[in-house]
Amino acid sequence: MSKAAEEFDVVVVGSGGAGMVAALAAAHHGLSAIVLEKAESYGGSTARSGGGLWLPGNEVLTKAGVTGDAHAYLAHVAGPDATPARQNAFLSAAPEMLAFVRAHTPLDFAWVPGYPDYYPEAPGGLASGRSIEPRPLDARLIGPDLATLAAPYRAAPGSIAVTQVDYRWLSLGVRHPRSILTAARLVARGLSRKRKLTMGQALAAGLRAGLRRAGVPVLLGTPMTDLVVEDGRVTGVRTTGVISARRGVLLASGGFEQNETMRQKYQGMGTEWTVGAKGNTGDGIEAGERLGAALDLMDEAWWGPSIPVGREPYFCLAERNQPGCLMVDATGRRFVNEAAPYVDAVHAMLAAPQPAWLIADQTYRNRYLFAGRGPRTPLPRRWFDDGMAHRAGTLAELAARIDAEALVATVGRFNGFAAGGRDDDFHRGDSAYDRYYGDPRQRPNPCLGPVGKPPFYAFRMVPGDLGTKGGLRTDERARVLRPDGTVIPGLYAAGNVSAAVMGRSYAGAGATLGPALTFGYLAAKDMA
Repeated sequence: MSKAAEEFDVVVVGSGGAGMVAALAAAHHGLSAIVLEKAESYGGSTARSGGGLWLPGNEVLTKAGVTGDAHAYLAHVAGPDATPARQNAFLSAAPEMLAFVRAHTPLDFAWVPGYPDYYPEAPGGLASGRSIEPRPLDARLIGPDLATLAAPYRAAPGSIAVTQVDYRWLSLGVRHPRSILTAARLVARGLSRKRKLTMGQALAAGLRAGLRRAGVPVLLGTPMTDLVVEDGRVTGVRTTGVISARRGVLLASGGFEQNETMRQKYQGMGTEWTVGAKGNTGDGIEAGERLGAALDLMDEAWWGPSIPVGREPYFCLAERNQPGCLMVDATGRRFVNEAAPYVDAVHAMLAAPQPAWLIADQTYRNRYLFAGRGPRTPLPRRWFDDGMAHRAGTLAELAARIDAEALVATVGRFNGFAAGGRDDDFHRGDSAYDRYYGDPRQRPNPCLGPVGKPPFYAFRMVPGDLGTKGGLRTDERARVLRPDGTVIPGLYAAGNVSAAVMGRSYAGAGATLGPALTFGYLAAKDMA
């Protein structure tokens, strides 16, 4: 970079969705912008994600006829942990942000039909759902930037491009005609010479294409070492040199899920169970804190029960909802509705005796996809050798690490509920959300099936996460605040570097990315 190019109107730290939308919006408001990314690839956790966006009232939902009182619903979900001003700012700007992205990138989006809000029975909640996802994106549109796109969390076999809608049906194995049709369609897509990007890969790549068109530089391998402050105002970023910002600096550098010290300090656990991007080590949070910024929700994360497989855990979505399984704690007793939203499931795990176990039978293994393994597919020997999976001919034999008598009694009671189709203890299957990943052919409750056919399995479950959700306190314009509520001039934050507008909960699929992109957009508008 030349000396003349070391000053911009807007400097963005982080190349995830929040940062790229902010830089793109700044450019289209006539401001010069630059994106700094410490990794050698762009996209961060956005590229690793499912790519879903929870954005009530947007034009894609309106066209699909999806309406509802999103203000009442978000107030119920976020509670007192996010100010009404921030909630309203998000809901007001979300449709405008999505229209902007559609107009200035090659991205288009589709409603994920029937994927419910996570609390569809709450005031304003929708069983039909408000989540949208990127349509498959032609990889040729990305040009040279395809080579530096961050890898997905877990690539589909053969690099087949899978959408969120596809995953729902694939999880059912061969139990439903749509499962078979979906698998056949994906195989055909994989045979095509035209490579398609889906989910978070499509979102990150499409935003990067928009930045290239707008002439916004993205510097990879350029970590921020600190913020520059002059006369009480943030005026730039230190890297190997100084990059000045005339209008402001946006921190979009992700959470602190990969920072062992911060996780131990705020959450009492390490980094081994997160699937967040490796570069998310809390740099932006620490930089803001050094300037006196307030922090919120540092004990929270975008939690999800996970199986500790290999080098990183497997984040379970459908596995807990399908019939023929249940979760127990270290005493052999159920402690949660297994099909509950994943953040709630982990809150219950953290309050229960650990470790937790997912108990299943052979019928379950014969029918459904499990941790990426097809029905009837033999499970890796290392799973059993590592102690994360156990198999036995009887429940009593299975319970080597828990109370065998309690486990047998728990499964017996559960099987009684399965026969009647109603879970009197934890109400599994009562919510439309529970049933989304259930088995439509399981009657009368798509989430409840008996655990009775040997051999039986126990899979260790850990409190994994998609990333942390606590960080810098911000206002409705994404400005970073001090504990007394005053603004740190020139400093903005969006995404997981900031405390989530969802508070301690989770409105629906895409409730991480939807607000992140929206507050990035609002930050750019404020700087303009």
